[in-house]
Order: sequence, then C-alpha cells, then structure tokens
Amino acid sequence: VAILLLAAGNSSRLGQPKQLLKWKSSNLLQHAIDTVKKVQSDSVILVLGANYQKIISEINTNSVHVLNNKTWHNGLGNSIAFGVNYIEKTFPEIEAILISLADQPLITKSYLLQMISEFNICKKQIIGTANKNNRLGVPALFDKEYFEELMQLNNDEGAKHIIKNHLQVVRFIEASQMFSDIDTLEAYKKLYNANH
Repeated sequence: VAILLLAAGNSSRLGQPKQLLKWKSSNLLQHAIDTVKKVQSDSVILVLGANYQKIISEINTNSVHVLNNKTWHNGLGNSIAFGVNYIEKTFPEIEAILISLADQPLITKSYLLQMISEFNICKKQIIGTANKNNRLGVPALFDKEYFEELMQLNNDEGAKHIIKNHLQVVRFIEASQMFSDIDTLEAYKKLYNANH
C-alpha cells in the first residue's frame, strides 16, 4: 500500500499556507508526514503545489517522494490524479493507495493501520472514513481496480463520486472524533486550543 499525502492547495479562505500552521512541535504538514511515515516508511508520496518553495523549505522530507503539481489550481481531484499517475509508473507493484490530507491532524497512526489491516488484495475494495452524519471522506483506501478512475479526476470534488459510484464495495470506518475542518483561522485556533 502506497500513501498519497495531499498538500497542494493554496488555503484561499485562510489567507496563509495552511500546511505551515503550527501543530505540536512543528506544523500541520510535518505532523502529517511524521504520522504516515510511521505507517509506511518507503512509499509515501507527497503532492505539493501552491507555495511550493516556501513549504518545501520548512519541512523534512527524508524518504518521502515529493511531487510539485503545477496544475494544483484545478482542485483536489487533479492532485489525486497527478499522484496516482506517478505511483502507477514508479511503483507498479503497489496494490492499493491510501489517500490522506495534510490538514487532518487528529488522524492517528493506529487509525491508518486499521484501514490497511481491513484491506484485502484483489477484492476490489474501497475503505473510507465516515462521521456521525454519514459524511464520507478521507482518509480513504482504494484498490488498484480504481487507479484508472482516480487518474481521470480533475476537479475540486476529490474522489467522493468514485466512492459513491461503488458504494456496494465500500467499507466505512466511523471516525467522527478525527474529522476536522481547518478552512478558517477561527476553526484552526479552536482545534489547536482543544489539542494543545
């Protein structure tokens, strides 16, 4: 399983790079990198885009494959397609991709390991995250069967419609306590204060 960590957006509603907001002893993106590296040390792919130079200078990317998506402004789906395309070409042996976001600091190593442990190769599975209101989201794990569809994405919807189109094979893990939206400074401050 490869881990695709997405951090290419420009945080327009926040007014500054969300990826570099302080979290624990570093920042949101470094925290996410450190978490996923504990799960999978050799095939972590990080997709950056907006503010690439500023962000890359403030994070430690040892043993992480860093991609610079110059078409990041086309939305989350575009960055997913960009990352999956790279994985398919670089790691042909990969059986599944776990997609995670840089702005979900409450996601834990044990949660990601749980997702991977519930994955069965060749069963055409999708394992997604849901909250109490049945809001579907990431992290989400996709079998190789869906790589072609993931590579067709090119909007801001992300992979939600792929999950919805294949609900009969989707297994959801309820993780309300790990859902977090950090789209405004107020939301960030609230989450930061609750966890520090």
